[in-house]
Amino acid sequence: MQPLLLLVAFLLTPRAKAGEIIGGHEVKPHSRPYMAYLQYWIQDDKMTCGGFLVRQDFVLTAAHCHGSSINVTLGAHNIKKKERTQQVIRVRRAIPHPDYNDKDFSNDIMLLKLERKAKQTSAVKPLSLPRAMARGDSGGPLICGNVAQGIVSYGRKDGSTPRAYTKLSSFLPWIKKTMKSL
Repeated sequence: MQPLLLLVAFLLTPRAKAGEIIGGHEVKPHSRPYMAYLQYWIQDDKMTCGGFLVRQDFVLTAAHCHGSSINVTLGAHNIKKKERTQQVIRVRRAIPHPDYNDKDFSNDIMLLKLERKAKQTSAVKPLSLPRAMARGDSGGPLICGNVAQGIVSYGRKDGSTPRAYTKLSSFLPWIKKTMKSL
């Protein structure tokens, strides 16, 4: 139940302001050290998405969270304030799934290779991927048993439960192959 409440807290609608909690409550500071805040540009518009650290040098997010000059903020509790726990790292390379379809959001998954490894602290730690084969903002994780099981793809504009997730276990071979090759 607690991970579900966290994911509700990170639920952002396209009209919501960055950091605004919709239909949830604020969590204990740094209790989810894998969460990432993405900022990027699409033409002249600054955009934001969520994501999560899966290795010290990789963030997993939704493929539709793609643009230019992507920066990842890790270790933030309040994204509107500078905190000593924050680590801002530029993305070296964005790798959307090769079969991503922006018309129907199928295969809506993307790896972000960071320019440098994140320093692991109590506020910044990777989230485990499923070994076997909710709710949240675009790119954020769907978590079960402290393991990422999905990525939020899209939801309703009113901030209620998202309608589509990308199932991570279906993409594990691609994730592992891509991370190993970089």
